[in-house]
Amino acid sequence: MKPLDKNLKLIFISSFPPRECGIATFTQDLANTLNNIYGCTLPIEIYALENKPSNFNYIKDVTDVLHTFNINQYRKVADAINERNDVGLICIQHEFGLYGGEYGSHILSFMLAVNKPVITVFHTVLPNPDTKRKSIVQAINNLSEKIIVQTKNSHTILMEDYNISAENLEIIPHGTHIVLWKNKATLKEKYSFKDKIILSTFGLLSENKNVQTVLYALPEVVKKHPNVLFLILGKTHPEVIKNEGEKYREQLVAIIDKLNLQNNVKFINKYLALEELLEYLNLSDIYLFSSKDPFQAVSGTFVYAMSAGCPVISTPIPHAKELIDDSNGILLNTFHDPYPFQKAILELIENKNKRVELGKNAFSKMRATSWQNAAIAYGKIFGEITNKSEDLSLQIPQIKIDHLKEMTTDFGVLQFSNFGIPDPNSGYTLDDNARALIAMTMYYKNYKDEDILKLVTLYLNFIEFAQQENGSFKNYINLEKEFTLQNKEVNLEDSNGRAVWALGFLLAQKNLFPKSIAIKAQKCFEKVLSNLGDFASPRAIGFALKGLYYYNPCAQESVLELTNQLIGKLMEYYQLTAKPDWNWYEDYLTYANSILPEAMMYAFLITKNDTYKEIAEVTFDFLLSQYFMKGKIQVISNKGWFNKRNKRTFFGEQPIEIAYTIFTLELFYEVTKKSKYKDQLEIAFSWFLGNNHLNQIMYNPANGACYDGLEEYNININQGAESSICYVMALMAMDNCITKSTTPYQLKASKLFICDCNSEQCSHQFKFREKSSDNFIS
Repeated sequence: MKPLDKNLKLIFISSFPPRECGIATFTQDLANTLNNIYGCTLPIEIYALENKPSNFNYIKDVTDVLHTFNINQYRKVADAINERNDVGLICIQHEFGLYGGEYGSHILSFMLAVNKPVITVFHTVLPNPDTKRKSIVQAINNLSEKIIVQTKNSHTILMEDYNISAENLEIIPHGTHIVLWKNKATLKEKYSFKDKIILSTFGLLSENKNVQTVLYALPEVVKKHPNVLFLILGKTHPEVIKNEGEKYREQLVAIIDKLNLQNNVKFINKYLALEELLEYLNLSDIYLFSSKDPFQAVSGTFVYAMSAGCPVISTPIPHAKELIDDSNGILLNTFHDPYPFQKAILELIENKNKRVELGKNAFSKMRATSWQNAAIAYGKIFGEITNKSEDLSLQIPQIKIDHLKEMTTDFGVLQFSNFGIPDPNSGYTLDDNARALIAMTMYYKNYKDEDILKLVTLYLNFIEFAQQENGSFKNYINLEKEFTLQNKEVNLEDSNGRAVWALGFLLAQKNLFPKSIAIKAQKCFEKVLSNLGDFASPRAIGFALKGLYYYNPCAQESVLELTNQLIGKLMEYYQLTAKPDWNWYEDYLTYANSILPEAMMYAFLITKNDTYKEIAEVTFDFLLSQYFMKGKIQVISNKGWFNKRNKRTFFGEQPIEIAYTIFTLELFYEVTKKSKYKDQLEIAFSWFLGNNHLNQIMYNPANGACYDGLEEYNININQGAESSICYVMALMAMDNCITKSTTPYQLKASKLFICDCNSEQCSHQFKFREKSSDNFIS
């Protein structure tokens, strides 16, 4: 018997594009995202379902087809899979109508014959089953390692109506695409809908969509708001075309003519590519979901609409009941009455503030259901069932600085954003612009992108602007370029320390830059030197020591004296506080903790005093013992600092704390060559990739930004400058690790997986295969 392959494959049994089917699109989106998340460590294959002889032009991931109308095919495919030693798990996408036999019972022939572990994803779960349906579902359950459902309601029905144990069930919500919050007016102009109030619905058209109910609701709406335009997005369902042609669409056209709505209803009668679909949803003011099926378990259409920031008005299907509440949409209590639709549409049209607020809440709520998070959940199940969790590696995302550029004006980088939209009212800080200068210096050093010089110059100019005559810096500046009262209300030492770090770091790379940049940075740095001796904040001292190390590689006597003065202060803090069970510089752990042992390590590098190196390692190891638990990192919460005499508060983690820890781990590995620091660096970075207590990604793949916080039950999806810049810096720290490695690799929670394959899914330097996806979502 051949040994199992190391990287076992996940096989999907499902319909697949170009077949026009919602489950086909679901499977394609899931498979593509699994490829992007896990690369070659979780190879995917598709066995495509066909309900009639076809000549589909499948992509190469489709290994074979299963003709569902021929019961002999099920055993034939099972036998072929049984002969393979590279299959770890089979994932069956289940819909009763997908498979032949009564209630799709032919699938049991495959499940009985195959000898690989199987999980089954139920897309439809019907309550009150008859004896036959119940027995088939129970048989599928008995032959599956896990049953995956997409809603709590489906989970409850399977337990109560089908007597399936909760231990066999897993809830993974229907995935959604991460989109950016965009200006609707701009998109409307692009599609020639300027000044229109856009209502929309989409999906494969069939009578079950119940669109006529919405049409009958529109005359009174149009009478009050003649600029309303209702978009019906999508072609007619292919099965409907096969059985009755365009009869239903023609009925809708007749209703439109009867109600004189020709100028207020528009059919987009085509399959929409993903980008186009998401733009239509982004420009929609209201999404209308009118399904008349009271037992429709899941709808990919309205979750896509919610994830694009649309307030949804919906009939009360179970999925809608679960997701829609007064904060994000309007849930109707009827399926066929036009009046509730009319009333709800008018309410949202005439109350723009409410409409926008509902859309924002929907947008925020659905971020947890992204395809990336769904893929992580499926990967977790794959690892558990195959006992191959250790062989799954998280791919490092592509470095993007789109959001940083978006946040940057002609003066500097703004402080905050609402979702991904820069908030000018938040003004600017020296802190963020200093970090941005470091990030872009790193970026230019790595990639030599000449356009980045403009950003480096811009952020350096900001630092120069913030510097006062006495050499110190102000931190807070408003949109009018005025220093605000906050500068008098808070201690600015840490901000000054960060500016010293940024200037020193740039000067360490000054040979890469035009002389004008180096001269300006040098002037600012020398001007601040006289202030550093007054620093008392341990973190300010830490940032300053970093800057001094970078600035003074030759240990000039004038700077060395100042360095020793700062090191002496940090040593005093340590000697006063440290105890055998608390090897630290203070009686508490607060923010930017890793900068303190990092500064002590820089003190060693500057002075070559081994005592400093010893204290650096002892204190850093103490900190890491508080951070790393069960293969994850959990930094100190911003909800409450950790005093050594009190119980620690968890949750409320910020990306800046993870990033600072990564920088320190990188330094300690470089100096000591101890592999534990490299291992912990990789675990720390995997926090961004979903290796955290929510198992959700912390970055935005659409624009390269980072979310502002990991809370106990949700993620704060605002993308301020601090979080996003620190994420970019952490990415480049990982990039440095890759550059120094002799072979490409991907990141995993416990160690690096060295990749010696030539798969395009795991090519070096963050390159990914990209696939487009047409949408046939039901």
